[in-house]
Amino acid sequence: MVLQKISILNYKNIREAELEFSANINCFVGHNGEGKTNLLDAIYYLSFCKSAFSSMDSQVICHDTDFFAIEGLYVDENGESNVVYAGMKRGTKKHIKRNKKEYKRFSQHIGLVPLVFVSPSDTLLIEGGSEERRRLMDIVISQYDYSYIEALTRYNRALQQRNAMLKQDDEPDMTLMEVLEEEMSCQGEIVYGKRMKFVEELIPVFQDVYNHIAEHKETVSLRYVSHCQRGPLLDVIRRDRHKDRAVGYSLHGVHRDDLEMMLGDYMMKREGSQGQNKTFVIALKLAQFNFLKRTVSRTTPLLLLDDIFDKLDSGRVEQIVKLVSGDSYGQIFITDTNRDHLDKILQHSVSDYKLFYVSNGEVTEKKEVEDVQA
Repeated sequence: MVLQKISILNYKNIREAELEFSANINCFVGHNGEGKTNLLDAIYYLSFCKSAFSSMDSQVICHDTDFFAIEGLYVDENGESNVVYAGMKRGTKKHIKRNKKEYKRFSQHIGLVPLVFVSPSDTLLIEGGSEERRRLMDIVISQYDYSYIEALTRYNRALQQRNAMLKQDDEPDMTLMEVLEEEMSCQGEIVYGKRMKFVEELIPVFQDVYNHIAEHKETVSLRYVSHCQRGPLLDVIRRDRHKDRAVGYSLHGVHRDDLEMMLGDYMMKREGSQGQNKTFVIALKLAQFNFLKRTVSRTTPLLLLDDIFDKLDSGRVEQIVKLVSGDSYGQIFITDTNRDHLDKILQHSVSDYKLFYVSNGEVTEKKEVEDVQA
């Protein structure tokens, strides 16, 4: 998949931008806070129908304006063009369209433009709570398995209803409670099975990428932990119903799943240095890329790399440069405050590229012209 063109209006600090991209490498240079990440986030929005950073769509609308709009022209591996539009006016619902046809459900769009976004906030995967790691699994699996989205949506709906009943002052209707628990069990075991299969297949790819970047200096691993591993989920949920009633929410289920990240025999969050943590999440995201490339209709995802070199030593930077400069990574969008890093990538790559400067939300293409003697 290749993003040929993008039009952006009033998205965060980007008031207006009309850009044409290289099918290979696109570099964005600028100081912190100028809008580089916002540009990548606009591309992310066209894949996931939401921002990677803002939970409320109204928060992405540029200050003092009433709407935002993003439109991207994509070309797939078969040479077919698709136009994706996302937009919203303040106080109204957002609209997502593909080839001018509006989606009734945004989930129908997920996976059609596969994408992997690597950003500094990814350290939350290690330092943050389990919801960050569940979200990681959900984002990847939902891009290649629509039935996963359906099962997860049904599970969450039943979970919310059960939690509402647990909070009631009066004794809940036990017949309805049992129906909701059966739905949680049925859909939860589907979610668990798909997560388990994904993690099992991801681990060797992830370890291979990490070893390449770290040059085999450390051993890392992933371990999926779920209440489903304690027995039939229905039994696990019902076993402590009285405790759930006491606290007012469901203590057991796949909404409490976790993905343990290990450095040797210890938790990464306790033992890892800043450089090791950064290497871990970059390797994890690049492994996701390789996984999606094999599973999403043989479509190469877009790869967004936002300021990935900070806190890494020169050896790890060099290995990442060699990786992403290869032929297997398709179209890349990469930002940095330091052009030296980007120049190293361009020197390693035989592909064509485009270079853009970003300042105060304005994006300008830099034309690279070789000196010519008269």
